[in-house]
Amino acid sequence: MITKPCAKINLGLYVTERRADGYHNLETVFYPIPLRDELEVETSDKDELLVEGIPIAGNAEDRSAGKDALLKENLVMRVVRKLRDEGHDIPPLRVRLRKNIPSGAGLGGGSSDAAYMMGMLNEMFHLGLSIEEMERSVSHLGADCAFFIQHKPVMAKGIGDLFTPIDLDLTGWHLLLVKPDDFISTREAYQGVEPRLPQHNLEDSIQRPVDEWKTLVENDFERSVFPQHPTVAGIKQRLYEAGAQYAAMSGSGSSVFGLFREKPSSALADAFAPHFIFLGTL
Repeated sequence: MITKPCAKINLGLYVTERRADGYHNLETVFYPIPLRDELEVETSDKDELLVEGIPIAGNAEDRSAGKDALLKENLVMRVVRKLRDEGHDIPPLRVRLRKNIPSGAGLGGGSSDAAYMMGMLNEMFHLGLSIEEMERSVSHLGADCAFFIQHKPVMAKGIGDLFTPIDLDLTGWHLLLVKPDDFISTREAYQGVEPRLPQHNLEDSIQRPVDEWKTLVENDFERSVFPQHPTVAGIKQRLYEAGAQYAAMSGSGSSVFGLFREKPSSALADAFAPHFIFLGTL
């Protein structure tokens, strides 16, 4: 069985307060985009995971080594173990994961892989899990994992794990996404952030026309990331110069996206080489 986990972008992101448990409360909008990994699962005589495509950032294993570590740490295999621990009868599996979504990019690729894996196993082995049960189970693997069970636009609050559906449709808008080589850890992104209440209410701002978002919708992480990563800041500026109606870093970075009314030319996209580039229509 094959499925194709999607990525997401953050439309606005505000770090509103530091919690007593050391985490931070956020306000952001998750929006799914048509950049997708590929996940294939079949029964086997033993658990096996093959990862292809874009290397996973921070993962020292190459394609021929570190298989035990991959089986232990990769989120899709953690889903398998979690379901087994919960009493579900899941046989040994051969899993092939082709990474087209870059990691360390603020796009939720690993979280999406986990959520889609849970949905696929639920269907393959007739586990009978409801949407709510899958969301609750997969949320233990990452704050944004549950979003990808339904992959519909939501307002996310709390630590990015409390979702409210929103009426937002960007169908027809063109997306140019650029991911430089810069790797930005979550710790690094938070180091320079001062929690604050947003100047403009995000739920209201996101309902305004996209060409008004430039002055209404911000990503607080840009304040801490851009001074340390001028390449990332430069990409945002170049997207605006190229005609984007709205451009921003997604999540804690390092990918930056622009929304365009008209489809950008392939020449414009190629101008961002050698960075990772995705050009698609929402």
